[in-house]
Amino acid sequence: MTFDEWTRSGLPPLLRFATVLCGTPHLAEDVVQDVAIKAQRKWDRIGGLDNPEAYLRRMVVNEYLSWRRKWSRYVPSAEIEPASTPDHAERTADRDQLLGELAKLPRRQRAVLVLRYFGGLNDAEIAETLGCSPGTVRAHASRALATLRIEFTSNRVTEDVHHAY
Repeated sequence: MTFDEWTRSGLPPLLRFATVLCGTPHLAEDVVQDVAIKAQRKWDRIGGLDNPEAYLRRMVVNEYLSWRRKWSRYVPSAEIEPASTPDHAERTADRDQLLGELAKLPRRQRAVLVLRYFGGLNDAEIAETLGCSPGTVRAHASRALATLRIEFTSNRVTEDVHHAY
């Protein structure tokens, strides 16, 4: 596969993955653009890999995890462009709340959850992508999910109190 062929077929899914990972389409576009530039320079080697998509996905994760070095004044927010079909109000509110809570997680914990639930990767694949052990992946996932449970529970209690009065 040539680089041009990959950009037509592989770039859109990589950009969708980066958008969920980064929480904002603008940062995702910057990350994927930087990765694509690096990949194009090394395409002879990358294109010859058994699974170039996994390699490129890892490049995106690494670029996202190091964003502070490049964009030290950029503060990410949890915004995703609306889908082409309108969402129901409740689904939109739930999605916005989830993205807001994901944005509060440490970057590695967020990366683990996005790779697992959006990317569909197992612990070994996530560990390979992040360059750590599967045990570390499970620890990050456990902490992240516990944090999300605490945040959602406390938010619902607060909402129930406000609606009661």
